[in-house]
This record gives sequence, C-alpha cells and structure tokens, in this order.
Amino acid sequence: GGPFPPAFPGSDRDPLFGVSSVRELYEKAGDVAGKYTVPILWDKKSCTIVSNESSEIIRMLNSEFNEFAKNPNLDLYPEKERSAIDEANEWIYHNINNGVYRCGFATSQSAYEKAIEDLTESFDRMDSILQKQRYITGNNLTEADIRLFVTLLRFDEVYIVYFKTNTRSVVQTSSVLNYCREIYQLPGVAETCNMDHIKQHYFTSHAKLNHYSIVPRGMDFKKHLAEPHDRN
Repeated sequence: GGPFPPAFPGSDRDPLFGVSSVRELYEKAGDVAGKYTVPILWDKKSCTIVSNESSEIIRMLNSEFNEFAKNPNLDLYPEKERSAIDEANEWIYHNINNGVYRCGFATSQSAYEKAIEDLTESFDRMDSILQKQRYITGNNLTEADIRLFVTLLRFDEVYIVYFKTNTRSVVQTSSVLNYCREIYQLPGVAETCNMDHIKQHYFTSHAKLNHYSIVPRGMDFKKHLAEPHDRN
C-alpha cells in the first residue's frame, strides 16, 4: 500500500490497473468515505473490494478458494480446533496484535502504562505456552499462529523502537524466537517478509512519531530468523 513508487526495490505496479497505491484501488471501487487500509481482497469480475478486514480475508483464503489452491487440504481453521483458535485470537489480538498500537499511539502516560502492562503479560503468556507446546493452540500450525507471527516479525525491528514496547524482545526470548524461526522457514513464508518495506512504511508514515523519517538500522532480525531452530 506504501505507497512506494514502482522503482522502489521489490515494489511493482498493480497488475490489473497499473496503479501504484491502494488509495487508487479504493477510488476505483468508489469507496472513499473511510480510511485506505490493507489488506484488501479484490473481485476482478465486479471490480470492487470484497473485504478489507484481515480476520475475514484469512478465513476466506483458508476455505473459499480450494478449487484453485496448490494445497487445498491445508486447513488452518479445522473444526475440532476452532474453539481454541478463537480463544487465542481474542487475547492475542487485543493485547499483542493491537496491543503494540495501543502502546505506540497512547496519548497519556496512564494509557501507555495500561497498554504496555497488557502487552507484557500476554507476551509472557505466549512464552509460557510455547515452552510447553509447538504452536499456540497445540501441535498443529493454525490461523492463530499466522496472525501472531506477522506481529512478532515486526516486534524487535519496529515496535520496540517506534511504539515503545521495550519490556520484551523476540530475540531475547528463546521459545518465541525459535517459534518464529520455524514459521519463517516454512515453504513460501520467507519471501513474503520484506523487512525493508516494513521499516520504510512504519518509520516514514507518522510525522508526529518520527518527524524526520529516520529509519533505524536495526539488528537484522531476518538474519536471526534464518538460523536453525531448535524444534526438531
């Protein structure tokens, strides 16, 4: 969504219309009343946005397009595990996925203290779970793990610095780091993780948080993710 110009490394124009920003897709769909957010699921036939809610899109992609899928038998929301997945999603979303934003955009010390306390407690809860089992809801990779991973991918490089979530660190938490390594090293995952895009987007998007758009160098978190995990 950037918008990054097409010349930006790893950035291409939209293949349908040649646009270079998500805003232009919203305008084509006539949806200009709200914010221009990602992700979006686009219907090429009706030329409109089907959904821009990630929790809906992940469910749709899990089951609604199996006739076109390379791995149609992969089910990240199996019926027998749905209760546990929904329960995990609830506390992970409020305290970790959205928790980092509650910290970063807090406008009072008390609001920040509440957010960072919730985040820290939930990070420790996650750590405790992953010391006992392979994934968040058991021994199988599920939707809950995918939703958690995308936040953990950004945690050390972005959120600790930008959103003041510095009470915990993925790199310094062995169970969480090796969990992230295993997911990152699954076929097809690493090539979707463009840390340059992630950092350029965050650190140059909010003038109030980073007036001069300085992008911190960081500690090459992806290098840590590429190292062997200890979960065999």
